[in-house]
Amino acid sequence: MWVKICANTNLEDAALAIELGADAVGFVFAKSRRQVTVPQVAAITRALPDSVERIGVFDSADASEIAAAVWEARLSAAQLHRGYDEALVARLSEMLGDTVGIIPTLHWSADSADSTSVQGIAAELEHIERAGIARRVLVDSKVNGISGGTGVRFDWVSARQVFSEVPKGLQLILAGGLNAANVGKAIRELNPAGVDVASGVEASAGKKDPAQVASFIRAARYTGTP
Repeated sequence: MWVKICANTNLEDAALAIELGADAVGFVFAKSRRQVTVPQVAAITRALPDSVERIGVFDSADASEIAAAVWEARLSAAQLHRGYDEALVARLSEMLGDTVGIIPTLHWSADSADSTSVQGIAAELEHIERAGIARRVLVDSKVNGISGGTGVRFDWVSARQVFSEVPKGLQLILAGGLNAANVGKAIRELNPAGVDVASGVEASAGKKDPAQVASFIRAARYTGTP
């Protein structure tokens, strides 16, 4: 199970996540209480091993701005928080080449009827698969118009159909309201390719709780509770 510990704001937290076995560490450039700058992240990634993915979370629609941040901050992937924008993904793919991954985000509304979310997400996944310019897709919660970092999970029961029928060639990463206590259940119910956590392993906004990070990674690896 691929595990990403997101919204790191300092070297200590990012290094700890890697030491504990995370496959990827994330940094939020989108507006957030956990927002970081490109120079801050560049200083952190210089001290991290190249073997671990370093993923930036962007809300910008400016491909040149994102690409510049990716290169300066030494990132291995760009996660597009604003949702799927085919033109933006295509442009970034041209600019970044094969060495940097692009991860679109689809937002599962916790406010809408289940059928609306299921149909909408399924249709977007089919469109992404046909376009052939992204391999991994993050599925995250959207609550009251706010997406990402809400600490609220979407309806996993209604999501089973989407996760079980993901188009060939795509991998789904599950986010939204995950923590050490529920990630095992989430994996058993949805069988995602990976899981992504931010607020669920924090002591406070922007500061990780080492015990929670360790418990989360252990639970995800063994698909059970700590």
